[in-house]
Amino acid sequence: MEDMVTRRTAEIVRARLRDEPVIALQGPRAVGKTTLLRAIAAEHGVSVVDLDDLTTRDAAKADPSLFVSGDRPVCIDEYQHVPELLDVIKAHLNRDGSPGQFVLTGSTRHDALPRAAQALTGRLHLLPVYPLSQGELVGGREGLVEALFGDPMSLVRSRQAQTPRSEYIDRIAAGGFPLAVTRSETSRNRWFDDYITLSIERDVKELARIQQRDALPKLLRRLAAQTAQMLNISAAGQQAGLTPDTAERYTKLLEAVFLVHRLPAWGTTLRARAVSTPKLHVVDSGMAARLLRLSPSKLAQPDATSLQQVGHLLETFVVMECLKQLSWMDSNVLAGHWRTSDDQEVDLVLERDDGRVTAVEVKAGARISGKDLSGLRVLRGQLGDRFIGGVALYTGARSYTVDDRLYVLPVDTLWTP
Repeated sequence: MEDMVTRRTAEIVRARLRDEPVIALQGPRAVGKTTLLRAIAAEHGVSVVDLDDLTTRDAAKADPSLFVSGDRPVCIDEYQHVPELLDVIKAHLNRDGSPGQFVLTGSTRHDALPRAAQALTGRLHLLPVYPLSQGELVGGREGLVEALFGDPMSLVRSRQAQTPRSEYIDRIAAGGFPLAVTRSETSRNRWFDDYITLSIERDVKELARIQQRDALPKLLRRLAAQTAQMLNISAAGQQAGLTPDTAERYTKLLEAVFLVHRLPAWGTTLRARAVSTPKLHVVDSGMAARLLRLSPSKLAQPDATSLQQVGHLLETFVVMECLKQLSWMDSNVLAGHWRTSDDQEVDLVLERDDGRVTAVEVKAGARISGKDLSGLRVLRGQLGDRFIGGVALYTGARSYTVDDRLYVLPVDTLWTP
């Protein structure tokens, strides 16, 4: 699947190679980082140093200088296995800091590697690589987030959305991992089970010594049950048999290998009653559904529990799709959620460097009520002219303007060109 998809990140890498000496692509395993690296290497006529290969890894540890020499850019896959390479890269950059020197990939967050966190400060440009976006899957070029910052009104179209609720559920359950998305449901479930097991047993083990290894899968499942909700590590840890301190440390390890994503609270200085607790999202809605043992048929049930579960998974689905689109933009954007102690909330708030803000609310229903927009209205009032526009994404068919700078759009606007 990944060999047939044109990744938007590839364009960004090519552009940044003209400016940056070192680019590090970081993200979960099996999202296509290696395929992307090989494509970049092929374009420049160079080979890839594969540190997942144990023989290559041992050789790189024995003589790291050898592996940073040669034609540029030097392309190194899974650099976190040999962090000593970063010291050698730093020494090389002290002599030649010109752009386009190195392209690295890593399946562990850079700031979770003690040596890596110090070696290339100011010289390493990090680019996130996520699972495939919905636009990449259908061969489209989506731009919802860019339009929100440019002209939100342009998103309001006369078309009727063609995506039924059942298709939304199927897309949520499939997720975006290239090796999982085209499989049958049974085969995909096996793939997710193996992926989660290997990520915990291999990648987390490399990062830290874990005394309660059996508790990690339990903690991950408990955290998955909080996806799209305010993060309560103490409760998840207690359910997994862990103390709060241990649960916090283990959660950071799960973040470090890109299994979960902590979405920070935004606007804590905007309003005295804004809460500072982050929200949690599993990095892929398909993975979240599998961790919770929620099949498409279960999610399609018309009972209150299933409706609530669809709501949480749809929010995770939308938030992660927006973060994918953010990763392709040139401008720096701060992403977070906003919630006050009196329960006014917005699921995703995006702020540019110039202080201008746009916001997204996610609703699983096919209709939007005035109450559904209350958080966006309050945020608009607090921000005044800084507020560019807010959208409520829903599973209904029509696009329309509600009132000043507030719009309702079908969820599939995310991937419609």
